[in-house]
Amino acid sequence: MFFVLSKTLLYALMPITWVMGALLYARFTRDERQRKRWLGIGIGMVFLFGNGFLINEALLQWEIPPTPLAEIRQPYDVAIVLTGITNSTKQPRDRVYFEKGADRITHALHLYKLGKVRKILISGGSGLLTGRGGSESDELASFLRLCGVPERDVVVETRSRNTRENALFSAQLLRRHFPNQRYLLVTSAFHLRRAAGCFRQAGVRADGFSADFQTAERTFTPDRWLIPSEGAFGKWSLLLHEMTGYAVYKLMGYC
Repeated sequence: MFFVLSKTLLYALMPITWVMGALLYARFTRDERQRKRWLGIGIGMVFLFGNGFLINEALLQWEIPPTPLAEIRQPYDVAIVLTGITNSTKQPRDRVYFEKGADRITHALHLYKLGKVRKILISGGSGLLTGRGGSESDELASFLRLCGVPERDVVVETRSRNTRENALFSAQLLRRHFPNQRYLLVTSAFHLRRAAGCFRQAGVRADGFSADFQTAERTFTPDRWLIPSEGAFGKWSLLLHEMTGYAVYKLMGYC
């Protein structure tokens, strides 16, 4: 039930849903005052949530900053990579179809090639609500093998469907195969706060390594202030969903 609710909540937290709701109400209400009011609210939300500067500032406060590679002086025994970065339903199934967030795995590969991690644990099964689609962990493991990573250095966890299960099932594997070692948790910068909390609750002490940044360096150009951006809507949806997820996980004692 929690898995289903977490997926359906995503749509309710999309600002575009709020805009459409306001405009539809304005279109069909018979009250002229309410029509003008909700039309103004809808247009106002377009400019608010379409503002690229505002969402960039909000994400800069939420994302965990990047770790300079030079600061990793002692190799980690295991890099834990969380999935959610491929299209596992796309056909034909003879390749990996990456979506946004692919540098979760490419950064882990980079760390491995630099000798800063010795093993890579990929955690994640199918996160689809229907349960269909292949295991992302297996797909990403095949990608690593194509990149020259020996099979002995890749471990997969294929049962988890969300961040809490990532932590619980990965903890079982780590205790069984790599107990009391140094772990590096690799996930998106906006997601690392919640993921790190879940792994702590599961008894895994891991350092964080941010990837998949949604932010850019601050710019004060007029176009970012004045012209609504469709990309800003998507980033607001991402941030609101993650902040809500973090609050719910905190309330449930998951992180």
